[in-house]
Amino acid sequence: MSAKQRIFLIVGPTASGKTAVSIDAALSMNAEIVSADSIQVYRRLDIGSAKPALEERRWIPHHLMDCIDLDDTSYNVSIYRERAVSAIREIAERGKVPLIVGGTGLYVNSLIFPLNFSAAEPDNELRSRLLAVEQCEKGSLHRMLSEVDPASAQRLHANDTKRIIRALEVFEKTGVPLSEHGGDFANSRGADIEFEPVIAGITMDRARLYERIERRIDLMLEQGLVDEVDSILADGFDPALPALQGLGYKQLIMFRNGELSYDEAVELIKRDTRRFAKRQISWFKRDKRIRWFSLDKYGDELSAAVIEFFNGADIGESQP
Repeated sequence: MSAKQRIFLIVGPTASGKTAVSIDAALSMNAEIVSADSIQVYRRLDIGSAKPALEERRWIPHHLMDCIDLDDTSYNVSIYRERAVSAIREIAERGKVPLIVGGTGLYVNSLIFPLNFSAAEPDNELRSRLLAVEQCEKGSLHRMLSEVDPASAQRLHANDTKRIIRALEVFEKTGVPLSEHGGDFANSRGADIEFEPVIAGITMDRARLYERIERRIDLMLEQGLVDEVDSILADGFDPALPALQGLGYKQLIMFRNGELSYDEAVELIKRDTRRFAKRQISWFKRDKRIRWFSLDKYGDELSAAVIEFFNGADIGESQP
């Protein structure tokens, strides 16, 4: 049996600095980057998705970025996996190194875990925790489900707590939305992992991360995020499109619709992004294969530390 294709991954929460490290690593390793970001796949969502600068993308080829139209509602994790696997194989065939970069845990997991729905056994502890969240803030579970499984969220009423919890449970346990259960992934039960993953995670002190998130959002607004939203709306795109439910876009559309003031929209973007980052950290820290690199520890040497790890040195931390 031939050896599995080795792939390298850089993961972590939003605003942690994955892009900068990935550019350094790609230049050092003769790599091409495969995006694992569920918003960067869409054309026209540039500022709010924090796509790498065009100049950086000229230096390093980026795959699965700017490849889907805004009004394409058929795109899902199954399609992502198919295209990502194809890109990885093509990169390797050219003698380059596949480097997967992003914070969408579902996309990452589709490449580095066997997809097995039978793993979604009932988890009473998880169910109790989710129920407690809903009791503290009614409607919160439906909003959570909207982010990870929009199709199921659209199908389920916000008050259908039992089924919402089950949908979240399936997603937590398998990394695959309940709405994908009957798709191609269902035929992959018990399949082995296709690749040999080497995974670096970027982390830092939580307060520092939140400061970076707020600065990043302020910068996006300075760069013209509102104008980007206005241009999309002016061209007649439906605000309810899945692509426009991403952080920043959804809140600014609410501002333009008169549902929020500008200041309220900005504060909501920052709050929701902090919450999203917290969920990303919780998601990735479950994978014990990830070697964590703290910006607090490595500072300006962060990229060098990740590159050294990729080249075979056993450094980094086991938990964020």
